[in-house]
Amino acid sequence: MDILELIRFVVGAIRGQRLRSFLSAFGVAIGVTAVIVLTSLGEGTRDYIVGQFTQFGTSLIGINPGKVKTLGVPGALGGTTHKLTIDDAEALRRVPGVNEVVPVAIGQARVEGNGRGRSVFIYGVGWEASAAWRFSVGQGSFLPKMDPNRRASYAVLGSKLARELFDEVSPLGRRVRIGSYSFLVIGVMEAKGQLLGFDLDDTAYIPVATAMDLFDTIELQEIDVVAAGTEVIPEVVDGARAVLMARHRGEEDFTITTQTEMLDTFGKIIGMITIAVSGIAGISLLVGAMGILTIMWISVHERTNEIGLLRALGVTRGTVQGLFLLESVLLAVAGGALGLVAGLSLTALGRAAVPGLPLSTPPLAIVAALAMCLLVGVVSGVAPARRAADLDPVDALRTE
Repeated sequence: MDILELIRFVVGAIRGQRLRSFLSAFGVAIGVTAVIVLTSLGEGTRDYIVGQFTQFGTSLIGINPGKVKTLGVPGALGGTTHKLTIDDAEALRRVPGVNEVVPVAIGQARVEGNGRGRSVFIYGVGWEASAAWRFSVGQGSFLPKMDPNRRASYAVLGSKLARELFDEVSPLGRRVRIGSYSFLVIGVMEAKGQLLGFDLDDTAYIPVATAMDLFDTIELQEIDVVAAGTEVIPEVVDGARAVLMARHRGEEDFTITTQTEMLDTFGKIIGMITIAVSGIAGISLLVGAMGILTIMWISVHERTNEIGLLRALGVTRGTVQGLFLLESVLLAVAGGALGLVAGLSLTALGRAAVPGLPLSTPPLAIVAALAMCLLVGVVSGVAPARRAADLDPVDALRTE
């Protein structure tokens, strides 16, 4: 028998037991569908997080008060003996390879203007924040270049905050009240969207010294440093650590985090979650494999007489074994193809129904799913195929 005859024979056998064949393939299809959907969700989440953070560039370095190794979370116990200050931020400017330095003081306050008010996050920052964070100004200008220790009554509004307070009227030149302070609006930022659930457009930016006075604090929540390029980040990190330790009596009571480290951490977490859920989905493939094994074993028993006839006509043991192994593989591949179509369809349907849902099917997942189907088919068919090949032709012909 040539390969085409083998395939025609196997397809005929599958058609002869359509319901049984469908149920065998369906078990594999469920597993493949689960693998595709869950890996799409995991990959989509990873892409979403990477996209969220890389919108700030890839050379951003964050410095927070507190040491992760000793406190668990930066600032979790209310700061450290040596707090991060504006002077610390200014000292970092002399580190080779530093392009921008942004001292950051964050708080929440009510912003009032045009007879309306909203409680939003207020970012006290330096004049370089717009360039460092890659935030574009839609109207007017960002905070002017000045001594970061100087207090000034300038404010730049996020696009949503400006719209909520002033509708479509330009707020430039108008005054708003933040807490007990009055500010002159000099700019409106372009829409930026959300970052991990935080609305970057529903906020206001004021000079960092003014924000520290407004929130009655002498400590910065963060200092952001932008390196000249990703290749100099290690040197910048070492230089920043040396400068701050020298200012903090030799103690490393701060945490330096690069975007690369942060993205690597997120990638590892998402990777472990994806592997875990894919493993759970793989259980369905195992169930499908057991289903094919059971069906093929029953099929060998029911077709004993047919096997005897084939052997009597001169079909070799190897060919008989190949027939049943090929049938098992075709059932698994058919189930895999059905599951692949279902998984991709569900993914597309999810994206259409919920546009913001992070779903992205990695090509490797498709290849892996199909490879698993082949493996399931081979593993499930080996034992039944060997049993069929080992049947004695005479005894098989006598079977009713």
